[in-house]
Amino acid sequence: MSVPVAYVVRSGLVEGAHFGSAVVVDAQGKVEWSIGDVSTAMFPRSSSKLMQGLAMVRNGLPLKDELLALACASHSGEDFHLAGVEDILNAANLDTSALQCPADWPLDEVERDTLLAAGLGKTSSYMNCSGKHSAMLFTCVLNGWDTNTYLKPTHPLQIACKETIEEVTGQTIEHIGVDGCGAPLMSTSLVGLARAFSKFAGPSADSKQKSIADAIRANPQYLGGTRRDVTKLMQGVPSLLAKDGAEAVYGIGLGDGRALALKIEDGADRARIVVAMSILQNVMGVVSQEVERQLESQELFGGGVHVGKVIPAFSV
Repeated sequence: MSVPVAYVVRSGLVEGAHFGSAVVVDAQGKVEWSIGDVSTAMFPRSSSKLMQGLAMVRNGLPLKDELLALACASHSGEDFHLAGVEDILNAANLDTSALQCPADWPLDEVERDTLLAAGLGKTSSYMNCSGKHSAMLFTCVLNGWDTNTYLKPTHPLQIACKETIEEVTGQTIEHIGVDGCGAPLMSTSLVGLARAFSKFAGPSADSKQKSIADAIRANPQYLGGTRRDVTKLMQGVPSLLAKDGAEAVYGIGLGDGRALALKIEDGADRARIVVAMSILQNVMGVVSQEVERQLESQELFGGGVHVGKVIPAFSV
């Protein structure tokens, strides 16, 4: 049900295509533009973390600024991310042994290679979702909820997340799975995801939604990392709010309330970046050097020489 959204062009020949779907909604959540299937249930993956963060804030999570951004993050595993995770756990009188996300390498290749060179191994703190997990544990402590079962779908924390996701997306959750970090993963459609980003980023945001959006906009490196495309996009377009997710999911909201959500079927980030930037520039009219840079960033090389690039497969 998806359609070609990006072509891989090498030496003037289309050698491959990426399929996907995308949608743009206005400030009232009405669909303005779409391509592919945008109404079928899909897993938003980490693009749902702002909604999970909202559920925690509504249940007393007192984090602000960079630590609130980290609670919604898929972080790169840089030193300041790890320090933030420890700060959240310390506030809850817990340590890293309470984290139930799996041990992993940092997402950032530089950080990962540094660990490998030092002979160090994976830890749960390096796992990109450890900020969310530490915030989940803190929320449980504040409410007197069991911290050993915080990942079960029937846990009060996860019930709160479910209710919040349904409210913000305006859609009933059809499927509950397990995300890569072990937390419950709750479905929506691309339309629902776009509507959620519209609410967080736009003028209709309530005080708690705005607190999350403001924390992320002010500290985008805590949501991603210093070398991540999602971070650079928010730094380049100040009113923009964005969260990437596994399997090339992307949610983006603008300050005027318009929003974009997309998914690339094969999970290719090179297509995610090109498709998102093309829509921002050509459908939503965002003028930015960073958007233009990322649109042109997915180059192909042969023998160390530039021979092609990934381009949008649709016109608007």
